[in-house]
Amino acid sequence: MYVPALFDVAIPRQFPNRSFFKTSDETVIGIASVVGGCRPVQLYSGYLWIITWNIPVNSLKTETIKKINPVSGHYLQNKSDKRGRMVRDLSADEQPRERLVRYGTDNLSDTELLAILLRTGSRDMNVIETSRELLRYFGGLHKLVRKNWRELRVIKGVADVKAITLEAAFELSRRLQSRSNGQPIIFRTPEDVASHFGPRLRDLQTEQFMVVFMNAAKAVTGHHVISKGGKTATIVDPAEVMRQAIMNEANSIIIVHNHPSGTRRASRADISITKKLIQAGHMLDIFVDDHIIIAGYEFLSMKSEGLMG
Repeated sequence: MYVPALFDVAIPRQFPNRSFFKTSDETVIGIASVVGGCRPVQLYSGYLWIITWNIPVNSLKTETIKKINPVSGHYLQNKSDKRGRMVRDLSADEQPRERLVRYGTDNLSDTELLAILLRTGSRDMNVIETSRELLRYFGGLHKLVRKNWRELRVIKGVADVKAITLEAAFELSRRLQSRSNGQPIIFRTPEDVASHFGPRLRDLQTEQFMVVFMNAAKAVTGHHVISKGGKTATIVDPAEVMRQAIMNEANSIIIVHNHPSGTRRASRADISITKKLIQAGHMLDIFVDDHIIIAGYEFLSMKSEGLMG
């Protein structure tokens, strides 16, 4: 049992089935039934205090008081409870860093790996609870990695330094997935293009239109972001695409852009701009080899779908 120092607990003889909770200045802030179950006491200092009675009133040793965040609805418990304990108070087999050393990264959950990056929690939640709350609030790891550091700060205990650390780690992961081992990059199939640029584009919340430059041997010589738009569209100037291709001495190009909505289907605007780029390229002897649309973990090749005109 624990009772926060803020409260005194008294069970008057005339009310054997009720417990009064009082502040240090003797102000009664609530009355909770002790017959069984959970009863709210009262909103106090921004939190809702609830008392849970497990056995009859004669034994006070099994009562548990829980503080609930009224916004998230999650318990914020005393450090002596398992949920509220500091990580250093956990057994070695429960601590994320020690588990990584003993069992390797493959055996750690998303929550535990995230906790290692965060390092510490807050006054109300230890680092494991903070990590779990991050994943719950944003709807899982795949959605979490789409957020920038400013958005990550919505969770209590995740201040600027921790949020920036997370965004940097997410970006490093995307770059590792999209880079080669130092060998020339040659795209032989649409799958090669999607594998290379998918990690860079699939987590973005706005559309990004990119042109990839290739030489006569079909080796990639570079890429350039032409425009960044909203959640459903971006403005593309064919003249700017061709200007960039000429500056990079491209023999051919591949167009890549993302659909933040996750819709794999090419829109009429996608088909229209592709045809305009093909026409502009013909005038300059620069071939448009394909237009790849990244939609989450899926993609569409407009060439494979016969949409190149």
